[in-house]
Amino acid sequence: MSQSTTSSTRRTGGVVPVLAFTGIVVAVMQTLLVPVIKDLPELLNTSPSNATWVMTATLLAGAVATPIMGRLGDLGGKRRMLLTSLAIMVVGSLVCAFTDQLLVMIAGRVLQGFAMGAIPLGIGLMRDMLPAEKLGSAMALMSSSIGVGGGLALPLAALVAQHADWHTLFFGAAGLGVLAIALTLAVVPESPLRAPGRFDVAGALGLTLGLVLLLLPVTKGSDWGWGSGTTLGLFGAALVVLAGWGVMELRVKAPLVDLRTTARREVLLTNLASIMVGVAFYAISLVLPQLLQLPSATGYGLGQSMVVAGLCVAPLGLTMMFTAPVYARLSARFGPKVTLILGMLIIAIGYGAGLGLMSAAWQTIVISVVVGAGIGLAYSSLPALIIGAVDPSETGAANGLNTLMRSIGTSVSSAVIGMVLANSAQHVGGVAIPTMEGFRTAFLIATAAVAVGVLLALGLPKRRTATAAQHVQLRASSEEDARLARAAAATRHGAEPSVPQEAARAERAARG
Repeated sequence: MSQSTTSSTRRTGGVVPVLAFTGIVVAVMQTLLVPVIKDLPELLNTSPSNATWVMTATLLAGAVATPIMGRLGDLGGKRRMLLTSLAIMVVGSLVCAFTDQLLVMIAGRVLQGFAMGAIPLGIGLMRDMLPAEKLGSAMALMSSSIGVGGGLALPLAALVAQHADWHTLFFGAAGLGVLAIALTLAVVPESPLRAPGRFDVAGALGLTLGLVLLLLPVTKGSDWGWGSGTTLGLFGAALVVLAGWGVMELRVKAPLVDLRTTARREVLLTNLASIMVGVAFYAISLVLPQLLQLPSATGYGLGQSMVVAGLCVAPLGLTMMFTAPVYARLSARFGPKVTLILGMLIIAIGYGAGLGLMSAAWQTIVISVVVGAGIGLAYSSLPALIIGAVDPSETGAANGLNTLMRSIGTSVSSAVIGMVLANSAQHVGGVAIPTMEGFRTAFLIATAAVAVGVLLALGLPKRRTATAAQHVQLRASSEEDARLARAAAATRHGAEPSVPQEAARAERAARG
């Protein structure tokens, strides 16, 4: 191994664990309040319908932030925007930690959700600086951090909420954010790659408005009524705004989202499959904690405490974490398309088995492990498929859009399954209690979603960019682009290009 290679390995040795930890930290924000969600109306002195905005605001902010922060990272530096995302999350956490007012709490939760842009930024940093032999498993771990953080947050948040003031959750989130910032500053270097052009402000505003108009009725439709004027009106407005936004983006030289690239078969089908995986991922998080905590007097509830329920679901996230190295081996041999399909088939097996395995706490652990393994494989495959289909300078924005698709999937899952559980609930003493029929229907919905996902994945092109050699070629091309950019800058300032720069340019020209 050459001295330069050894030096490069030393510089990037801690990048993967730090970026993975960062992804887990920001993912924690989405499930941080799940253990106390039923108590929020009382804690915030508001109605149940208003209290749900504390959860909805984070989902909306995360959906809006991911493509915007990804594009800003491509233009101005991925590490810089990663640190910005974490700093915004810390501010939001502290805002929430010092308030009991609903509107202030919602504002803080919006800032917390904005940190979700860190996921595609981390994937982009890995793509830009890691050697090919480490890239597959590293991206898999970063991609899975969404589920890992969400799964691990449940038991820890439940433990804190059960034994301390609920504001402690936000102080803990702020502390994790500060730690992630410190580690990023100490370990993660900035990527030298930059995309050309300027930030598309109009495109960002249009996408933000369109997503808010779309996701508001998705997340609140069960409360407002799916046939109400408000719900239908917002859906109609979303279609108009997003259609207009799409026309505008096609005419912009440097758009926020390159729709022509997005319409490419591999990118389009991967993003649609991501929605289906998102639906399946969130279903288990909605069903198992409720089933575990329902009193045994119902005849099917498992009568467990909040903490035990969180521990039973925690293997979902742990399994996703340990799936990353398995994915790397499978993908190197068969390609990310095959691992995506395999992951979704495993998810279907887990939910199918779950239809008959919900009568004991240990059975919920089995379901969590199997579904977690499948989601880990599926989530790990997505960034490899996206990166293999887009230009290196678009990595951040493209992965941001893919993360957005997963967020849309989880939002749809939350709305649809929430509606199913509410409509099938039985009322005992004036309290609506979900039924076993509702839980099983939710599992069937998740199974149907991954079945659609498998059909979409079958339409993906055959293996194109899964091998290590191809990753080397992609990375070499990116590094060459960066060298040529530096040479051009030196020439503009009156300096002569170096011999290596001239050689790189000649090699580029020879390739055509």
